[in-house]
Parts: sequence; structure tokens; C-alpha cells
Amino acid sequence: MEFKTILFYLFAVLTVFAAVRVITARNPVHAVLFLVLAFFNMSGLWLLLQAEFLAIALIMVYVGAVMVLFLFVVMMLDINIERMRQGFWSNLPLGALVGFLMVGEMAVVLTGRYFGLESFPAHEMPASYSNTKELARVLFTDYVYPFELASIILLVAIIAAVMLTLRHRKDTKGMTSSAQVAVRSRDRMRIVKMASATELPATTADQEGDKA
Repeated sequence: MEFKTILFYLFAVLTVFAAVRVITARNPVHAVLFLVLAFFNMSGLWLLLQAEFLAIALIMVYVGAVMVLFLFVVMMLDINIERMRQGFWSNLPLGALVGFLMVGEMAVVLTGRYFGLESFPAHEMPASYSNTKELARVLFTDYVYPFELASIILLVAIIAAVMLTLRHRKDTKGMTSSAQVAVRSRDRMRIVKMASATELPATTADQEGDKA
């Protein structure tokens, strides 16, 4: 058995194990960490398939940005696990049906006549070949308009997400920078004149002490 085959089985087993632990872990933080492990092993599989760009993009985009954001959100939110698990058995038939459909689609793609592995060329690429360069060439020549359209849609989605979460709450106190810069000393401190305190006579103080 070749070393590349050993690495493939190692990455595949770890990916399946991490994916199963994502949906079976009771702690949401542990589920996110197992998902990070699955992404790392998937990037290893991409490297074995000579898809360096996809492997690096998977680590930088998903592990480095998306999963870290998910981890912060899960750790900061007070998630009620018991309440989330109440509807598990009622939603299980629909989830199982969707899962079986996805498995069937993958089986059709992998075992089909036109989508099987035998349709890919088996010859080795030259040493000077770069799949990242070829991907960029195809992306910015043949698919430049769909690429720009997808960029505009993502930009609109980002702006819409910011506007939806930008809510002015009345129960929070905020500070205005311009008002702080334009403040004057007399607005911050005020001198108040008060009458001086007078001492009680000795007889009065003794009488109050006897009453106490």
C-alpha cells in the first residue's frame, strides 16, 4: 500500500469520525471544535487530490474565520440544550428522509456513467502546471460576469445584515464623541455655596445624650 493511500484512509476516517461527533456531541463548543477537525482533514484530502487552492481556502476561510465566529457566538450565547432536544424525535423522520436523499444523490454522482471517476483523465500533470492559476483564468474569463454578480449579491447581503442588527436600544447608554470633545469645564463641575454648620450648645447636646 502506498503512503498516499494510507494518508487518504487516515484523513477519511478522521473526517467521518469528526462529522459524527459534530451531531452527537452534547456540548455545542465541542461540536464546533469537532467541525474544525473535520475541516482540517478535508483540507488534507484536497491536498491529496492536488487541489491546493481549495485546501488553503478551506482552512483560511472556514477554520480561520467562520468557525472562530461560530465558536464565539456559541460561547457567548446562553443556549438551553434541553429545550433544543425536545423536538428531536418529532423532526427525526424528516431529517432522516433528507439524509437518505443526500446519500442517494452522492451515490448517483459517484457511480454514474458520466460523473464517475473514470471520466477524469488519468495522466499526470506537468510540474509547471498550477491549478490555482487555471482556476483564476477560468474564473476571470469565462465566468467573470457570474463572479461579479455573486460579489454584488454578497455585498448587499452584508449591508442588509448590518442594517438589520443595527438597532438603537433605549435601555443602553451610549457616548457621543463630538459631545465629549465640545464639553466645557463648567458643564462638568459646579461649585455650590452652602451655609456653614453650627455647633449645638453643651446643654442641648447633654440632654440628647441622656435621651439616647
